Amino acid sequence: MKFVKTEDLKIGMRLAKPIYNNKGVLLYDRNSKLTQQGIESVRNFKLIGIYVLEPAEPLPPLSDEDREFEKFQMVTVFSVEEELKAILERGKNNRIYYLAENIIRSYGRLDHRINFLQNLRSKEDFVYKHSLNVAILCAMIGHNMNLRKEDLTEVVVCAIVHDIGKLNADPQLLVKDDITEEETAELKSAEYHGISIIESTFASSPNVKRVVNQAYKRLDAYHKKEEVDHNAKMVIGAKVLCVAEEYDRMTAINSAGEPQSEFIQIKLMMDNPEYFDPAAVRALLDSINLLSEGTCVELSTGEKALVISPNERDVFRPMVLCFSSNTIIDLAMTALYNDIEIVDIMRTYDNRYKLDENLVNLGGNAFAEEGE
Repeated sequence: MKFVKTEDLKIGMRLAKPIYNNKGVLLYDRNSKLTQQGIESVRNFKLIGIYVLEPAEPLPPLSDEDREFEKFQMVTVFSVEEELKAILERGKNNRIYYLAENIIRSYGRLDHRINFLQNLRSKEDFVYKHSLNVAILCAMIGHNMNLRKEDLTEVVVCAIVHDIGKLNADPQLLVKDDITEEETAELKSAEYHGISIIESTFASSPNVKRVVNQAYKRLDAYHKKEEVDHNAKMVIGAKVLCVAEEYDRMTAINSAGEPQSEFIQIKLMMDNPEYFDPAAVRALLDSINLLSEGTCVELSTGEKALVISPNERDVFRPMVLCFSSNTIIDLAMTALYNDIEIVDIMRTYDNRYKLDENLVNLGGNAFAEEGE
């Protein structure tokens, strides 16, 4: 499965994820081949891009739980949009706590990991879909950190509203390539204007502003590589929001190209504990499937392998089957394989060989090089 920007779509590409219209009606199911009409639909919906299957890639399985998750995202995003628009227009939240409770009922009480499926986005719905995903992640992370019910509800509310200021910015800036310093400043200004909107809307709950403000400041410090002021202690909700916000923003589709690998993103957060609370990152790992059975990975040896048995104690060291040698390596056996580790999840499943046409034309000898 790979992400392809709208302008690069070709007739015949197979869909890895379904496409719905803005009313939630299914237009094109998984494994459908793109037609010219389908490409025009993607353009008309102003989607940044879509996920497609590699030519040699079989259709990945989709469990009932996966379908329910996609359905929940599709239905609930309209409630998020309605609530955020009400806050902007009237300065009042109508049912935001009910919305937060609904998210917690569905994903803040799970006793197992789930496949966290990213949704397709356009510049018009980017903020709403991002805010919903961050809220779902906060619910799962907070649950695994055993947050009190009040704190869990609060951080989910914070996640829903944390990006509200960006709704007043040029939506093109949310998905634009090569954003300029001036445009970055415009987005940042909108972001912090949202803090004042949150402050006035939640005047009786000042911790909502505190959580969002602290999370933004910590993420700013991370992206600017500034030293953290350890005397300025973060509330627990801000730590959770910080991890959920960064994870979704970096692994979701964007106009800059291929989204960040979920594996790499979690590794980055684990390698920067001064910015991302280790307990919150660990809770994220306990909430989502990362290296589950059937995942194809790249090893530090350069080999590609298939996860055949996950490791519940150490997610990063499962049992794998190496493709080239057809041998099984249990990475949990560090005494034998301490020098071998997973470096990333494979970005492509198409391992066919392709001919170098120039060499064929020159010498007539078929020289094969591994395709990407």
